[in-house]
Amino acid sequence: MSDYPQNLVQALRVVGEVDLSTRATKNPNWWPKDAPKNKKAAEQRMEAIAEELADLQERLFAAALHEELSDSLLLVLQGMDTSGKGGIVRHVMGMFDPQGVEHHAFKAPTKEELAHDFLWRVEKQLPNPGIIGVFDRSHYEDVLIHKVQKLSSEQEIEQRYPQILEFERRLQARSIHLHKVMLHISSEEQYERLSERLDRADKHWKYAPGDVDDRLLFDEYQRAYEVAIGRSATESAPWYVIPADQKWRARLCVAELLLQTLRGIDPQWPKADFDLEAERKRLDATK
Repeated sequence: MSDYPQNLVQALRVVGEVDLSTRATKNPNWWPKDAPKNKKAAEQRMEAIAEELADLQERLFAAALHEELSDSLLLVLQGMDTSGKGGIVRHVMGMFDPQGVEHHAFKAPTKEELAHDFLWRVEKQLPNPGIIGVFDRSHYEDVLIHKVQKLSSEQEIEQRYPQILEFERRLQARSIHLHKVMLHISSEEQYERLSERLDRADKHWKYAPGDVDDRLLFDEYQRAYEVAIGRSATESAPWYVIPADQKWRARLCVAELLLQTLRGIDPQWPKADFDLEAERKRLDATK
């Protein structure tokens, strides 16, 4: 078996400070030699691992139902508008059984959510044992958008980083395997994708005038991501900065990341809690 998946995941991993200007958004020179080099090859690889991913997820779900395993996964997807978060959910998470996946997209907080600590609404959506949870945006919005849009004071934002670190330590104590993914898209590619949304009637629903306002602050958001990643990318809870200009590449990276984690958990089918021989006789008697 090729060792490219492990090399790929390691190349994506970030612990500590990061300079996003040095991280490729397309055709990274660190891409493993034996990894898929184009969309067709990536799609073939996705097809090849789909059955294993589905099998591992079903085992994870089944083992938790029988209380033989308490692990769960949480995939946090962050990125600029058009970076491909929705595509990851459709094309990667779509390979799993829906009953074992929970997806939550965090929008602007409601009045009720604003009345609580910023982590309150996130805590409510954490995956139970055996579940793969997906956050489309997350608690990091409260240090990213708030920093760029100046929705909170710098002092308040600074106080949130230690809270985030402690929150993520609690997740690990609960056997929630956390994957913090930044889909790293270039300004040029974002322009092309926004332009396509204006050109195609079937994509108008994805477009919002505020997308252009955020685009004008593209560099500020990049700096905010660098700060947030630098403050929260630890050995036990690293970030994964994924080149997102090519959708096929980003989707493959996330799929490989989840596959490596599920292989590491190695969930096993729960043992029967009934007499197999007796149940076979009972069933055969109904012929």
